Order: sequence, then C-alpha cells, then structure tokens
Amino acid sequence: MSNTIEIKVPDIGDFGDIPVIELLVAEGDSVGIDDGLLTLESDKASMEVPSPAAGVIRELRVKLDDTVSEGDVVAVLETSDEAAGEGDDTTPVEESPAEDVKEATNQQQEQTSAPVVDDKPEPPPATPSEREVGTVAVDPSKLPYASPAVRKFSRELGVDLSGVKGSGSKGRITRDDVAGHVKQVMSSGGPKPAAGGGIGGLTLNFPPLQKVDFSRYGETETQPLTRIQKISAAHLHRNWVGIPHVTQNDEADVTDMEAFRLANADDAKAQGFKLTPLVFLMKAMVASLKAFPQSNASLDSDGETLILKKYFNIGVAVDTPDGLVVPVVRECDRKGIMELAAELAEISVKAREGKLKPQDIQGGCITISSLGGIGGTGFTPIINAPEVAILGVSRSAMKPVWNGQEFQPRLMLPLSLSYDHRVIDGAVAARFTRFLASRLEDLRRLTL
Repeated sequence: MSNTIEIKVPDIGDFGDIPVIELLVAEGDSVGIDDGLLTLESDKASMEVPSPAAGVIRELRVKLDDTVSEGDVVAVLETSDEAAGEGDDTTPVEESPAEDVKEATNQQQEQTSAPVVDDKPEPPPATPSEREVGTVAVDPSKLPYASPAVRKFSRELGVDLSGVKGSGSKGRITRDDVAGHVKQVMSSGGPKPAAGGGIGGLTLNFPPLQKVDFSRYGETETQPLTRIQKISAAHLHRNWVGIPHVTQNDEADVTDMEAFRLANADDAKAQGFKLTPLVFLMKAMVASLKAFPQSNASLDSDGETLILKKYFNIGVAVDTPDGLVVPVVRECDRKGIMELAAELAEISVKAREGKLKPQDIQGGCITISSLGGIGGTGFTPIINAPEVAILGVSRSAMKPVWNGQEFQPRLMLPLSLSYDHRVIDGAVAARFTRFLASRLEDLRRLTL
C-alpha cells in the first residue's frame, strides 16, 4: 500500500523568497531517502532540499526560478507504508545540506519583494500604468527582474540593477550577473556610485585592464571559478576597496600553552576530536573582545553609528575543495576548551563536505584565519564585513628570547590583526593584539 508525503522547504534560517536555481528530479522519478530534489540559493548559501523518504515523485509544485520560503510545499512523494513512517505531510524536512558561500556580510533579512513577472502588477489607484516608488513614478515593466537576495547583494556592492543584464530565465538577474557587472566596471575605469554613493560615496577611476591572449606565449587551460569563488570575489573586492585596512603584527610566546595542549591531547582524542591551538585562540579572543568592546562591533549602514555587540560568536576560516568558507561558532564565552574543540571539529567537517546551513555562517563578531598548519610568518587578512577586525595566524617557530639574563628557546606564534581604521585606532589595535598575546602566554589569565 502506498502513501503520499508533501515535501516542504525546511528551516533555512532568516531567509524568505529563496529562488529555485536547479531542479534535480522530474515527476515520475524514483528517489531514495536524503536524495536531493531541488537546489535553492539564498544570499548566503546554496542548499539542496532532500527527500525525507524513498519513493516516487508524483508532483513537482515548483518551477525553475520560482521563489519559496520555509514551509512551502515543493513536491509530493509517493512512498510505501514503511517509507511513509519516516515522514508525514505536516512535518518539514529537518536537515538540509548546504554549500556555504563566504559572506561575512550584513545578516539582515531581505525586506524588498521581487517584482511580479508573469502576473499583472496591481496598479495603484492614481495611475494604472505606473506605480510610485518614493516620489518617482516608475513603469513596473521596466523594473529590473531580480530576487530579493540579489537586490540586497547589489545594494551591498552599490550596484544599480538597471544597468545589469540578466542571464537567468526571462532575463532574471543572478548573483553572478551582479558580480560580473562589478568586475566589468572595475576593469573599465572604476565603479560609478549608485544612489547612496557607491563605495564610500567615491568614484574610483582605475585604469582598464588589458585583455591578453596568453595562448600566444605557450599552452594554456581555462578553468572556471567555483560557485563559492565567484560569489566571494565581489565581497572580497568590496571589503578590500571599501574598508581602510591596517594590519598590526605581534608575537605570542605559546611555549606553555603548547605544553598544556599536548598534555591534554590524548583526552581529546579519546572523545573523538583534536585539541588544536585554534580553540585556545578562540578563548583568548573572547577575553580580548570583552576588554576592547570597540572591536566587537559593526558600523551601521549610515556610517555614523557603531553597534556594540554583547555576544561572542567567532568565525573560523575553513579551507574547502571549493574555496574558503567561514562557519561561526556561537557563544564561545560560555564554552570550555574541550567543548569548543568538539564543536570546531564538527563544523569544520560540515564545511568541507558542503553541508553548512545558512545559520551556520551568520552572526559572527570577528574572524580567525589560521595558516599555521601551512606556514608563513605573517599576512594581511581581508576584513569580513560587517565585522571590523580579523585575526591572521601563521606558523609558530622556536626562537631565542632574552629573559633578562640569557637567551632561552621559546615557541613564538605570529599574530596579524587587520582592523577597520574608521572604527579602531592604531594604539587600540596594538593594545588589543598585545592583550590577546598575553592571554595565550599565560592560560591562567583566561579564567580572570
């Protein structure tokens, strides 16, 4: 005997009107439990809606480029009695794998509705052929066709969508179209500010990049960027150009910290995770943010107000096969070293397997980017806006350190703090970095 299940959009965080960018099945297809049915793309992540049970797709209730929200029915699945017990027609799918995209940008929910395309827009009483936007009358048929997420993305980059050509169905403007537009403008003389001033209200007149036929000089190969790289590119460019970066470098003597870590490594291993230096950095970072609250803040969109945060969520840059992603570990002030180590191990695996949910990459206060496992003596990490600072960590090295009487071998860890100079002064950044180093040098201070 068969049964039917309505498959609904699962919990996708603080998002609505998410566009359907890919249909992975058709009506009549057989699917297994957790098989992907369709792909959604918010302004933070791409995610697949999985099947809650094995069966046959009897009805698809969405089309490509439709927009959906949490709880919307996207398909009807016919299952056997055994499979039907795994889900019901009122319970949405609980888990949804997601491919994270680096967006350490404004976490606010999109408020602007996408324009109506197929249906006739409801006209205002005054003018049947036009609707008023603020004080300007606009013909609805001439409004750019883009999802709310893409509209938000374009506003963050200062892009006027009326100048962007859409490559999606029916001319829909995609994130890639916006990112491509930014690259084109930057290479042809600099971005022109949209309404609101563009990047800091400035027009940046860069000389155009010369197009080069590299095949003239030898063999070449064309390799497309991954989805994460393409989406991240515009954000990184905006953050680097739009934020006045300064990097403060320092070193921490982590000889005692490393000895303590190694002494407890077996206990962590027995619990199924590694005790890495990164978790000590996270706890020291919490102490530093508490001591320097200006570093645990974000500039309001008006550029004149500082929003101080009373929570301590730390983003950790994770290298994945598709590019760099930044999952966020929440409430680090309330968790011990071992608890943080276990959570960090779990979220890093999810990041590398492309299973992060949108809420896994939201709400960060500051980011730590550690290259210690690879090498280097220092670097300038790019601030993950709307955060105002990011810590870069390089490989520790044994160095001779003068103790007042003699040189002693000490394990020194390089720290590189990039900060937004509009918010943090150089003296504050130097004190912040030294304070952070002092907490790593004497772990007893983390309990103060």
